[in-house]
Amino acid sequence: MKPTATGACEPPEHIVTHDDARVHVSLTVNGRVHAIAVEPRTTLLDALREELALTGTKKACDRGECGACTVHVEGRRVLSCMTLAAMQAGKRIATIEGLERGGELHPVQAAFIEHDGFQCGFCTSGQIMSGVAMIEEAKAGWPSAATADIRRPFTAADLSDAEIRERMSGNLCRCACYPNIVDAIAEAARRG
Repeated sequence: MKPTATGACEPPEHIVTHDDARVHVSLTVNGRVHAIAVEPRTTLLDALREELALTGTKKACDRGECGACTVHVEGRRVLSCMTLAAMQAGKRIATIEGLERGGELHPVQAAFIEHDGFQCGFCTSGQIMSGVAMIEEAKAGWPSAATADIRRPFTAADLSDAEIRERMSGNLCRCACYPNIVDAIAEAARRG
């Protein structure tokens, strides 16, 4: 690096810096299209929370370890702290704010309330989003590491407590409310 007249160092030639560099991204979140301009390294989590004021998606570990930031992208669960907002342009994104329909809670949301599937609530939105996607994965026949016989077609009726625990293992609850979370997801899966 070469020092400038002021004594500061210039970055190497292959690094280009722009103080105001922003990318324009069109995100479809909960059925609504949002046009935003963000710094290229902005995560989907930060775009949702800071640009769109959708704060139901929680920022906890910010390194993909806890699942509190789980959202759905094209129907699949994604850790929003581990993906860039710019990479999600044009894709369907769903957050916890978009689950209810016409004032009715999603069955997983209702089951979490009925089964006391939360204490402090910090992980709850990620748990619910993961639970919703997990049930859909089971309905689609996806096996897990807990599936005893992967040669046999898997159905949502096969969601035992062990299956639910394995499939939800990426979502941590610091209050250790796991038995109630498993009961809530099992109840929602039974309701179909």
